[in-house]
Amino acid sequence: MVEKLFQKVMEGERISPKEAKMLLLEDSALLAKKANEIRVHFCKNSFDLCTIVNGKSGNCSEDCKFCAQSSFYPTSSEVYSMLSAEELLESAKYNQERNVLRYSIVTSGRRLSKNEMQEIAKSYQKIADEVDIKLCASHGLLDEEDFALLKKSGVIRYHNNLESSRNFFPNICTKHSYDDKIRSIRAAQKVGLEICSGGIWGLGESAEDRLAMAFELRELGVTSIPINILQPIAGTPFEKNDPLTQEEIQKMVAIYRFIHPTAAIRLAGGRALLDNNGREIFQSGANAAITGDMLTTTGSKIAEDVQMIEELGFELKIV
Repeated sequence: MVEKLFQKVMEGERISPKEAKMLLLEDSALLAKKANEIRVHFCKNSFDLCTIVNGKSGNCSEDCKFCAQSSFYPTSSEVYSMLSAEELLESAKYNQERNVLRYSIVTSGRRLSKNEMQEIAKSYQKIADEVDIKLCASHGLLDEEDFALLKKSGVIRYHNNLESSRNFFPNICTKHSYDDKIRSIRAAQKVGLEICSGGIWGLGESAEDRLAMAFELRELGVTSIPINILQPIAGTPFEKNDPLTQEEIQKMVAIYRFIHPTAAIRLAGGRALLDNNGREIFQSGANAAITGDMLTTTGSKIAEDVQMIEELGFELKIV
């Protein structure tokens, strides 16, 4: 089955949800090998490295059960208002000097207010004028007017995770819906923004839920897929979730490559939980990563990541 579906993908055809589910029963090592061959064929050895900065933290009105920044849960997450344009500019320069391709400002809350949108747009414009780095944004459930403002200010890609499958999503959050997310993604696409969207594994969802999310992302035409591994945070409802095994993660990343042969499959939050910081997963179909510090958990240091990426034979995309 692996060889049959491998050939199908290599010939430019799409595998079906039924076929993807069949791959769950196949050998992980063989899947990883074939997924890596698919990655090399369609994406070459190009590696997409990005970083995120927590531009506004905590006191979030939403009740996402994995998140330390939700106002519903007693966590030790920092709370602060929007960082200044100068602070965001310096952070962008720091990352550009270390050959990071993309820089994203992420803010807590359901969405930024219209006044905050004006403020953050000025920060993006300042960065775009002074730093040679690709700009991404993650500011919640915005509308078409907001996305047009971001694009005008130099942003090229918008991030909005689906988090999981449509069926499992109500177990994660009740303050907004799956359709709210999809409407926002479609509005961003309408003004010409690229989309970065993925989810979190280890929330209690099934393997079938992870596959369902992959096909939803394919339907949306998403080309950058961040994969987060849950790092249980004390005070959140998921603090005692059992961790996924390395094999589960490796197999699912490989299957995602079969479903998304040309995408940037990006290891994101929780990578530090993986053996060797995810080295084996980057040989199983993944070809992108978030580096530096994450939002409320510690990420991977840029220099260490660059060294590993080069050791694996990848070539960093540079602006």
